[in-house]
Amino acid sequence: MKNYKIYKNVKIGRNCFIGDYVIIGIPPGNKKNGELQTIIGDNAVIRSHTVIYAGNNIGDRFNTGHHVMIREKNIIGNNVSIGTNSIIEHHINIGNNVRTQANCFIPEYSLLEDDAWLGPNVVITNARYPRSKNVKENLKGAIIKKFAKIGANTTILPSLEIGENSLIGAGSLISKNIPAGVVAYGSPAVVHKKIDDLGEY
Repeated sequence: MKNYKIYKNVKIGRNCFIGDYVIIGIPPGNKKNGELQTIIGDNAVIRSHTVIYAGNNIGDRFNTGHHVMIREKNIIGNNVSIGTNSIIEHHINIGNNVRTQANCFIPEYSLLEDDAWLGPNVVITNARYPRSKNVKENLKGAIIKKFAKIGANTTILPSLEIGENSLIGAGSLISKNIPAGVVAYGSPAVVHKKIDDLGEY
């Protein structure tokens, strides 16, 4: 007996595991069942209680924890893992080999480039002035560049960029752009050293 629901116009690749109470292809409020195509590549592991809305294009070897929600119209690459209880909003681009740990929040119009890594409880925001009248017309999430790593419990303010191969320390508040190849932490976060200066441990 199948304990999951697949809506119309969903294409799921070979050798995929779908856990109990998963929902795939649910249409957003202004769309009909099957109006948006949903694609999930080969060898996916979609664990219990994950909800994936219609209109997502997801690559091979996709992996979710439990209770993940992924909204509509996202592009997600190969070898992507989304941690338990994480929320991926709509119109997001996630590159190859991206990892998010548990309880991450990624809002609309964010970009996570290849090999980016988000620790648990990372929150990205996208509304600079949440009470403004035209807030929805000006939403802009963060850009997390290639190989950047974001430590646990970090909050990133709207429209900011984390540079390629940079490391953000746990518990940081990112209130300005972070350049490539540095270590930054604090609240607000500041650059403390270059990534090449880190010793082995």
